[in-house]
Amino acid sequence: MAAEVAVRHGGSRPLTNPEHRLHYETFEGDGPPCLFVHGMLSSGAQWHANLDALSAVVTPVVVELWGHGRSPSPIAPGDYEPRGYLEALDRVRRELGAERIYLCGQSFGATLTLRYALEHPSRVAAQVFTNSVSALASDEWVEEVRANSEERALALERGGHSAILKMPIHPRFAMRLDPHSFRLLNEDAKLLSPAGLAMTVRHTVPAASLRHRLADNTVPTLLVCGRLERAFQPLASWAENHLPFLETVGLEAGHAVNLQSPDEFNRAVIDFFGRHPL
Repeated sequence: MAAEVAVRHGGSRPLTNPEHRLHYETFEGDGPPCLFVHGMLSSGAQWHANLDALSAVVTPVVVELWGHGRSPSPIAPGDYEPRGYLEALDRVRRELGAERIYLCGQSFGATLTLRYALEHPSRVAAQVFTNSVSALASDEWVEEVRANSEERALALERGGHSAILKMPIHPRFAMRLDPHSFRLLNEDAKLLSPAGLAMTVRHTVPAASLRHRLADNTVPTLLVCGRLERAFQPLASWAENHLPFLETVGLEAGHAVNLQSPDEFNRAVIDFFGRHPL
């Protein structure tokens, strides 16, 4: 299996400044690098059901967000701001020695991969993303998040891991996951950093929405949409009407579409990347 032949980078070797490096793992594959970026309260385990199949067309590079999985929790706000994340992701690309890459963003991770493609379109051959309320969020959503971000960050700092367990998006509340995926994500959830999540809530989430920038997209883009997440469907329709170079594949799955319908997800991504060679 691809997951058993991982070549670890980032957090698994001596670093001069580990606080400023995202942890990532490079898996064996028969194609160009593709950065896989998970969502909030998830980890690299988000992709365990996809790597074997997708390694036939790309070299998977699984990245973990600040404060998640094996990535550190920097103390500088700039690391969590979009520009800091873009630099961290571009460092991964440079360390891979790749001029161009593929991208795949899940949920909140899509806010970062889509932004990277907007800022550096010449470095991205094609990109895939899944249901992401934050990436497509309305002005009203942004205002509500900004109004409550400090309160939510303080709750995480004061409550620690108990506060994380209460978050509605914690994987322990996931209803549609198979037992193996449920176990993997909940094991990695023990690694979540309250400090890192608090910084994310303060500095990353309020700047997540790309609604007013997506019309500038020039990169071939695939949305693999979990149709059972009804709250996301109006946003998916909005993207189809406003995001250039977008294709959409709808699957009978919920928010974690790549885990709930892995075979269909893998086929859609393989077909899409195959039609957009590096």
